[in-house]
Amino acid sequence: MVHEQHEHIFRTGSKTYFVSSHFFPKNVRRDVYALYAFVRVADNLVDDQPVDPAAFPAFRKQYAAGLTSGKPTGDPIIDAFLELQKRKQFDPAWTEAFLDSMQHDLVQSTCDTLDETLRYIYRSAEVIGLFMARIMDLPEESFPAAAMLGRAMQYINFIRDIAEDNALGRRYLPLAGTTLKNLTEEEAQAHPEEFNRFIRQELQRYTSWQSQATAGYGYIRRRYRVPIMTAADMYCWTAEQIAQNPMIVFSKQVKPHKGRILRKGFAHIMGVAWKCRN
Repeated sequence: MVHEQHEHIFRTGSKTYFVSSHFFPKNVRRDVYALYAFVRVADNLVDDQPVDPAAFPAFRKQYAAGLTSGKPTGDPIIDAFLELQKRKQFDPAWTEAFLDSMQHDLVQSTCDTLDETLRYIYRSAEVIGLFMARIMDLPEESFPAAAMLGRAMQYINFIRDIAEDNALGRRYLPLAGTTLKNLTEEEAQAHPEEFNRFIRQELQRYTSWQSQATAGYGYIRRRYRVPIMTAADMYCWTAEQIAQNPMIVFSKQVKPHKGRILRKGFAHIMGVAWKCRN
């Protein structure tokens, strides 16, 4: 029953990750579901509108109580994560960092410098890469690349979700180096060339980080590498679509359909390489 709940949260929360995860062996997939359910529920508590200001602090307090006592909290999402954290030896500091990023979204709306953005990305996404490295029993030498993959993927989310974040009053992309005052559609339409230049510049930043992450694929056994590469390639595809027309972020969320994800996964099983371009 708990596994089905995890699966439902995952399926409704991220098509790319959910479909890609099908290429994991069943036992690993269950752990990935438990991880995703925990982080998605926490994220929803600070994103779903209207926000209940008491909901996330209560969730965090319940997690902390379970961690301290070692006893079930009664929340199946938290309890499954705590069991996973103990079994796979997650550093609790990673979880605290992730929860700090969720707290950030309740109290701070913008990142004005790249350092602020990277601080947020470490807590919200790089630690997810570290969790995944532990789930796959990777050596610690792989951790920098695992964190970098989380960073790269999160940056594409920031670019893809500009319109959604505008609606929430948030901005994660630093505007240093651009004449843009903000990332609203009105500002972009008023200065289309500058907006397009800025977005393509940020996509190049993503590409650099993705290249560093790719260097770590060799640490991953082939059976686990397929879903990781599949998800990463879909983020590359998303970057390519946005690079062609940056204004698209105001009209739709660029996401691959299920068939594209599955074809890419089976291509990796067959050993067909693909290079990200943008």
